[in-house]
Amino acid sequence: MIHPQAIVHPSASIGRDVQIGAFSIVGEHVEIGDGTWVGPHVVINGPTRLGVGNRIFQFASIGEAPQDLKYGGEPTRLEIGDRNVIRECCTFSRGTVSGGGITRIGSDNLFMAYVHIAHDCQVGSHTIFANNASLAGHVEVGDYAILGGFTGIHQFCKVGAHVMTGVATVSFKDIPPFLLVHGNTAKPYGLNLRGLKRRGFDEASLDALKKAYKSLYRAGLTLEEAVGEMQELAPRHPAVAELLSFVRRSERGIIR
Repeated sequence: MIHPQAIVHPSASIGRDVQIGAFSIVGEHVEIGDGTWVGPHVVINGPTRLGVGNRIFQFASIGEAPQDLKYGGEPTRLEIGDRNVIRECCTFSRGTVSGGGITRIGSDNLFMAYVHIAHDCQVGSHTIFANNASLAGHVEVGDYAILGGFTGIHQFCKVGAHVMTGVATVSFKDIPPFLLVHGNTAKPYGLNLRGLKRRGFDEASLDALKKAYKSLYRAGLTLEEAVGEMQELAPRHPAVAELLSFVRRSERGIIR
């Protein structure tokens, strides 16, 4: 199922039922899992590992060297999970030695056209990146996050699970989980209640998150005071415990 006009390096590992379209290039140290479809005019360089059932559309550049002036040709990696959809003109970079050496992407994600995932990013599973959403280096994105079109996340920032950003959101700080955010720079606009309900969060969890959100953003409390109030809810509500843990481990500070 490899088109005769595709170029596949002899050492590349190609799984069963893989399709590779015309004029695509698969480089050395690339592993492509079973059932993956690679369209025409795709470039995959390595070291890169793709899991099973991925779909990569034309003009995507996967596993290219990082856009980092400190990079000196070291054999860093890109690892992609299963069943991801990577649309036209997406660019995913390998890691850097200083950033741990691996850019890692989970499973069941949708990356729309022109999405950029920079070096050393860690992206979870079940996320959606709308057109032109971009991550600078060393960014972390949690499961089920949805980044609106033209969202930009500054280097070393973290985006929590179940976050949803509006179009053209730009963030220079960490975005806690469960939030709706928008703007340049990003500001919170409540909880992503519709998304949380779709994913099975019960009313008790949602009520607890509403109380935590009020402490963090609506009550005029300092961050330390808000953390104190969330500590009382966290032992009984895992979602609040997750929010509290994220706030505590933030290094760049959270949006407020």
